[in-house]
Order: sequence, then C-alpha cells, then structure tokens
Amino acid sequence: MSANRNFGFYLLIAPLVLWLVLLIIIPHINLAMLSLQERVGVRQYETSLANYGTFIEEPLYLMTFLRTAVMSILATVLTFLIGFPVAYYIAKMAQGRTKSVLFLLCLIPFWVSELVRTFGWMILLRETGVVSSLLQWIGLAAGPVEMLYNDAAIMVGLVYTSMLFMVVPLVTTLDSLDDSVIEAGYDLGGTTPSILREIVIPHAMPGIVSGCIVVFMLSLGNYLTPIMLGGKESLWFTELVYTQFIVRFNWELGAAFAFLLLFLSSVIVWGALRLSGQTLAKTMG
Repeated sequence: MSANRNFGFYLLIAPLVLWLVLLIIIPHINLAMLSLQERVGVRQYETSLANYGTFIEEPLYLMTFLRTAVMSILATVLTFLIGFPVAYYIAKMAQGRTKSVLFLLCLIPFWVSELVRTFGWMILLRETGVVSSLLQWIGLAAGPVEMLYNDAAIMVGLVYTSMLFMVVPLVTTLDSLDDSVIEAGYDLGGTTPSILREIVIPHAMPGIVSGCIVVFMLSLGNYLTPIMLGGKESLWFTELVYTQFIVRFNWELGAAFAFLLLFLSSVIVWGALRLSGQTLAKTMG
C-alpha cells in the first residue's frame, strides 16, 4: 500500500519536476554558462567575466537598468495604491452577486492579449485619439495633444497590465479577515485610519508583499508595453537584452544582461522582503 502511494505521489509530481528542470533550471544554467563566454575570434571563445565588465564599464547599460528598476518600483507603488481600495471594496464591502461581478470586471481586460490591450492605449493616447479629441472638444486643448512616447504613457500601461496581479492576492487575504475583528476595533474607539493601520494592513501584509513582488517582476521584465508606449527612446533594460540577442547576434552579452536582470531583480525583492519583515515562505503561504 505504501509503495503504491509513493508511486502515485511521484507520478503526480513528475510533470512539475520536468517543467522546472526543462524550462527553468536547464535554460538558466545554459544562460549562465553562455554569459561567461567571450568571443575572441570566429567561433573561438574563452571563459571570462568580460561581458559583466561591459555592463559595469558602460554607463548607458547601468543607467538603463537603474531607470527600469525605479520605474518598475514606481509602477508597483501606483498599482498598490489603486488596487488596495478596489480589493478592499470587493472583499469587505461588496456582497453577493455584486462581489462576483466586480471581480469579473477585473478579469475581463485579461481575456485579450497584452498586445491588443497596449494597442488600445495607443488608440486612446495618440494625438488623433479619443483623449486628445475630448480635450479639444471641451476646450482644454487648442490642438492635438500627443500623449504617447513618454514615461507617463509607460506608467499607465504598466499599471493597467499588472493590476489584476495585485488585486487577486489582496482580495484573497482581505477576504480571510473576520468582519468581527474590524467591528471590535470600532467598538474600542478606533478610527478608520487606525483600524486600517493596526488591523487591516498587518493582516493583508502577505497579500501585499506577494502582489508587489509579482507586479515588480512583471514590470521589470516587460518588453512590449515600454517599447510600444514609450517609443524607441524608452530606455528599458529588456530592450537591451532583445537588441543583443536579435539585432546584434551577441548572445554572450545578451545572456549576461539577462542573467544580471534576474540576479539584480532578485536582490531587490530580497531587500524588500527584509524591509517589510516578511519571508518568502510566509508570503507564498
């Protein structure tokens, strides 16, 4: 009986192990090995850290990563500030069918691809688009207003693209908060800000941290939204990775950039977990 149970367990876990090994572990090992190869001639390579040295020595590469990281952090903060009230209303205030409808409305934009959603924002924000025409119609603009190809457009796209991944974990954690605890806080003389600070946010902290991690990683690794809404001058780090792999066929330097993106983003996430007093196991749990 025990042998059959163990065989069933191994059989169930086999697809997960294969997925992790074939699609994550092996590609990352290959990426790390490729990043340590320096091209010294035609099909001639030697092992060195020259590709990582290029990242450190070239100010443009380092500044592009810092810009991408700062913009991604800002997008995460904005997504949280917008998503938290939405999640709280869905989890604690909406009742019955209204709750289901509101949650469904959060899912509807993700029924279409990211490309289609980004094109939608381009239609809205371009100089002949809906927003520009509306501003001219109500008299706030004398002529066409171009709202694309700037940091604000990138931020709008990143927040819109990541909103669901912030709302879902927040709704899940807030839904588990007993309403009687909030009522007890009011009965003891607590105000709305104090209850939010002392009860709601501490209880929702695992959902906040997990949502912020997902949104930050998605924003940092996003390629389509910054390129389409920010234009050629978007200076997004994933564009550098794409350029090295596809345009310049410098896979060694591209692998180094990709591995640096993974490593540095992991360092940022680890630092955020330490500052928030959370652990990865607690957050994922």
